[in-house]
Amino acid sequence: MVRTATCCCKRTTIELDGDPVLNAVCHCDDCKRRSGSAFGWSAYFEDAQVIRSSAGLSRYDVDTSPPQHRFFCSNCGSTVFWKSPAFPGWTGVAAGCFAGDLLPPPAASYRETGRCTWIDFPASVERHAGP
Repeated sequence: MVRTATCCCKRTTIELDGDPVLNAVCHCDDCKRRSGSAFGWSAYFEDAQVIRSSAGLSRYDVDTSPPQHRFFCSNCGSTVFWKSPAFPGWTGVAAGCFAGDLLPPPAASYRETGRCTWIDFPASVERHAGP
């Protein structure tokens, strides 16, 4: 199955083969700021699963610990995917960018200590206090 993640203006995409190796939400400050939401929903794929990404991407480097290289649409500014030494050999994709090609519900919730108290997940979601 080929999955396509698309930015808001639909000019920038990344195509991936198969299911993510990790489908999770994270409650750290970095993920909240990246997504502009109460948590970040991320799907990680092995680099070998990346079929192609379209033109029109810009890159910026985020000086976090660990650092990230984020790729976003040069037209609308949507962050579409990123690379980080925290996940060597994997490409992280903003899961909301699969709007027309939905993923299953996240399997895990990370950095639970930063979770907004009004957010809850089903008991089937693994909980992790830290990374």
